[in-house]
Amino acid sequence: MNGHPPSPATDTASHDELLIRQAFADRSRLLDPATREAIRRTLSALDDGTLRVASPPDPADPASSSPEGAAPAPWTVHTWVKEAVLLYFAIQEMVVHELPPFEWYDKVPLKTDFKSAGVRAVPPATVRFGAHVEPGCILMPSYVNIGARVGQGTMVDTWATVGSCAQVGKHVHLSGGVGLGGVLEPASATPVIIEDGAFLGSRVIVVEGVRVGREAVLGAGVILASSTRIIDVTGPTPVETRGYVPPRSVVIPGTVEKSFPAGNFHVPVALVIGRRSASTDQKTSLNAALRDFGVTV
Repeated sequence: MNGHPPSPATDTASHDELLIRQAFADRSRLLDPATREAIRRTLSALDDGTLRVASPPDPADPASSSPEGAAPAPWTVHTWVKEAVLLYFAIQEMVVHELPPFEWYDKVPLKTDFKSAGVRAVPPATVRFGAHVEPGCILMPSYVNIGARVGQGTMVDTWATVGSCAQVGKHVHLSGGVGLGGVLEPASATPVIIEDGAFLGSRVIVVEGVRVGREAVLGAGVILASSTRIIDVTGPTPVETRGYVPPRSVVIPGTVEKSFPAGNFHVPVALVIGRRSASTDQKTSLNAALRDFGVTV
């Protein structure tokens, strides 16, 4: 037999995946104690960061790099892990959680012990069990939902929301009021993805599995859904895409005229107006982008 045998952890994950897939197809299997334990074990692995609902392309894989202007290599969605999140709600009981004078009545407990995790959490920052926040993060009064992952050194500013299963990279800045939508169903759907080093200005909204490339800058008020037109206006003719902001793009909100039976009206779009400089480090480049392009954050 060639190679090494799977580790016990790998064997366990494979067995859990089988049980979870079977239960997702046949909910009567949720009565099986082994299935319920597999679901809880998977949520614990999400919580401690051993598992994640989606994985980025492997940078060592030549297929992960795309030529300039080409579609990016996709992230891999681990459908069975998202199925486990959905099944977790089915097996959990409603429980009263008390932190006087506050009280909650919910199925999902909250994360605790931020000190050991190396995370600064300012009251009332809230992270649900099943989400993973890496060391060095700063959580202002904000909300991180089940299945989400927030990378090392990221700032989640006041009243920002990281929705279910959203994937936020390292050293990202989510400004005040940013809303990252949750994507739980269908289980195969790609979650919202914010890659390393991105900066999202105040009240930016990213939903429906939109992916923001590394070190992109989104100005205040940008709204990105899967149907939002993302128009690059840096060249002689506009270039339009949907669902993906290329790396290092500087983006502001805009509008275009659209005809309806009742007349012509302006609808929102996102305008790519430039690129962060590749010749400077990340922080300097960000400051330059904000200054040179007059982006409001």
